[in-house]
Amino acid sequence: MSKINFISVKKALILFVAFVLIQSCTSGVKQDIAEWRGPNRSGIYSETGLLNEWSDNGPELLWAYKGIGKGYAAPSVLGDKIFINGEQDSSSFLFSFDLQGNLLWKSPNGKEFMGEGYSSAYPGARSTPTVVNNLVYASSGMGRIACFETSTGTEKWAVDIVKDLGGSENLFGYTESVIVDDNKVYCFAGGAKTNMAALDRFTGKLAWSSEAMRDTFSYCSPILVGLPTCKVLVTHSRHNLYAINCKNGETLGSFSLIGCEWDGEHCNSPVYADGFIYFIGNDEKGSGAVKLELSQDGKSIKEVWSNKKIRNNFNGYVKVENNLFTTIKGNWLKALNDVNGEVTDSVKVATGSLIYADNKFICYGMNGEINLINYKQNRFNITGTFRVKQGTGHHFSHPVLANGIMYIRHGNTLLAYKINTKV
Repeated sequence: MSKINFISVKKALILFVAFVLIQSCTSGVKQDIAEWRGPNRSGIYSETGLLNEWSDNGPELLWAYKGIGKGYAAPSVLGDKIFINGEQDSSSFLFSFDLQGNLLWKSPNGKEFMGEGYSSAYPGARSTPTVVNNLVYASSGMGRIACFETSTGTEKWAVDIVKDLGGSENLFGYTESVIVDDNKVYCFAGGAKTNMAALDRFTGKLAWSSEAMRDTFSYCSPILVGLPTCKVLVTHSRHNLYAINCKNGETLGSFSLIGCEWDGEHCNSPVYADGFIYFIGNDEKGSGAVKLELSQDGKSIKEVWSNKKIRNNFNGYVKVENNLFTTIKGNWLKALNDVNGEVTDSVKVATGSLIYADNKFICYGMNGEINLINYKQNRFNITGTFRVKQGTGHHFSHPVLANGIMYIRHGNTLLAYKINTKV
């Protein structure tokens, strides 16, 4: 072999090794994500060192920003930035703040949902932005999904669910907080042909579309579940809960939701744990709280138990150890036994949005009251209560925890409370 050929082969070998190393490194790059209801959309936050009790006036209010407009959309917090959807003059905006509550930028995202007739009583921003590394994905209440740079708010691409995907408009607007996985953004379009869709997260181009169950909206934000054979989206429409293959949009297993009512909207995200899906609806003649077994290939979803007395519209629920927790009408927080669905403990709190961290529940009631509930030895103990006095409209938003701070959105105001002594 000549010296020239040897050098060429050596260079090619070096380039090949470098390529393999780069590929192995980049394929394992961890995505930093902030999204709806925290890690895995479970409502369970990894915060520790939280205050065990609050004073009569509640935890210290660090700051409040007034001016994000009508709506119920909760924020997402990633690194040193906060992102939240809002409304101004019937237009949708994505706002970004630093951790001290200073506005960094706001970017328009088309028209916002303002409603007509009955639905006009519930106007404004509805979905939580999904932040992945240096990009943030936001959806307006009219179904415009857009991708923005986190540093500048510059729009990278946008897709209109109705105009571009053939989706359908609905009574209460688009409430889905889009989910992102690898290089795809998934959304429920609600059309007869394109019922669900996957978009390239860097370009917005259609990756696949699916007829799914050809069903109408239920205002759900889906979850991702990794199975031995594939990764699936678990979501529900008005009449069905089902699993979708993330690779191609194929509908796998499904479960019929009985007793669906127009005024009993089931809007909660499903919860997945240890091979089982948990779902709670709000239909008077429905199944209420349900535990479902998901097969390892995603093709079978079977009921394990149901408790028809436990109903919840959009306040969420969490699965902690051997219990499922949720609030219900009548101002109760209930603990359900994971084995049979029977109630094991109850405590009187304002019905509202529920999250969990550090052996504590935080419940933001629809009357504006926030409760801190310690949970030890299978017993509830309320150790703090205060009322949110700033802001406007309904108290429908979900609390968010990040770095020892509790963020509460009440209509046009975003509030930040210190709930960790180390902050």
